[in-house]
Amino acid sequence: METKQTTDTSALEAQLLAEFEAFKSANDERVAAIEAKTADVLLDEKVARIDRSLAETKSALDRLAMKAALPVVDDERETVPQGWSAYLRAGDERGVSRLDTKSLNLGDDTEGGYLAPPQLDRMIEARLLSASPMRQIATVRQTSVGTFKKPVSLGAAAAWAAEEGARAETTAPTLSLLDFPAAELYAMPAATQALLDDSFVDVDEWLADEVQDAFSAQENTAFVSGTGTNQPRGILSYTETANASQSWGEIGYIASGAAGDFATGEEVDRLLDLIYALKPGFRGNARFVMNRRSLSTLRKVKDGDGRYIFAPGLGGEAASLLGFPVTEMEDMPDIAADATPIAFGDFRKGYLIVDRQGARVLRDPYSAKPYVLFYTTKRVGGGVQNFDAIKVLKMSAS
Repeated sequence: METKQTTDTSALEAQLLAEFEAFKSANDERVAAIEAKTADVLLDEKVARIDRSLAETKSALDRLAMKAALPVVDDERETVPQGWSAYLRAGDERGVSRLDTKSLNLGDDTEGGYLAPPQLDRMIEARLLSASPMRQIATVRQTSVGTFKKPVSLGAAAAWAAEEGARAETTAPTLSLLDFPAAELYAMPAATQALLDDSFVDVDEWLADEVQDAFSAQENTAFVSGTGTNQPRGILSYTETANASQSWGEIGYIASGAAGDFATGEEVDRLLDLIYALKPGFRGNARFVMNRRSLSTLRKVKDGDGRYIFAPGLGGEAASLLGFPVTEMEDMPDIAADATPIAFGDFRKGYLIVDRQGARVLRDPYSAKPYVLFYTTKRVGGGVQNFDAIKVLKMSAS
């Protein structure tokens, strides 16, 4: 079964259901052959082929749903200053210099270039949202400062009292200050002067499209495994501690039961342990995060009643495991010894992305003649803001 190119959501949903039924049937046949000790490599290949097609169809559905959910910016784009277009197309800085300093400022000597109009900034952000799984599930904050600081209370100071009773003094709350510095992310798309001279080409749209892939690839990696030095800090860069002894500043983990894999036949039990490692207040909006190879492994797993724990999402809904939605992040590690390939939690409460307002663009017609380079920078930070809201599954015996 192959995924057909179509924009018909109903047709894709029907195809997804048909592929999932075919997958279950083929996998049941494969498991029965293994149990009968008559394993067939052709059956393995058939299951893998349907599995890939299932993943492609689901991706196509997700792209349609995301496209429909993107904010409409066409009306705002009509107000992009004429001086900005003249700068991008011909390097004419006269119009740029006369623009309102609140929306467009001359860059300082250390950075160079010009702060792009807010319309271009929003176009870039909309494209990053569609290309970044973490941006879709985490909290995103706008800031005008280099470092976003957030105080967090580690213990509530409260007590009960009668309506007219005396109020005893409560103990002072314990606070922790989290810092999220915004690091510089840059891309340098190139254009020919002929493209820039073409009046039918929307240069702002072109620039936003060109930087999307470069920015999103770097962001996606950083949100998962970034070190926090000159880049956001990823969820897997924090100290990982067995959940029973986890403290603030650490990510709690549940062991898979075996080195480099799940303990035999215990996939469901270990996933349930991971789910219930979260406090009840975080489970309502929790989800699994893993890459497509890990999801492919779990797609074949059944519970104790013989039901598949995976369910394909329809109508714009995410696929699910054990009733919880799944977000695919390709930068999550594969299942391997001591790896943490699966995360579970409320990422809206758990992870914070900080965007410093204002993309900066420097037009460079000299460094790569005959091409015109557009050195485009954006400042982004990120990190865990609530260490109780995210747990990981570690592929280890304990």
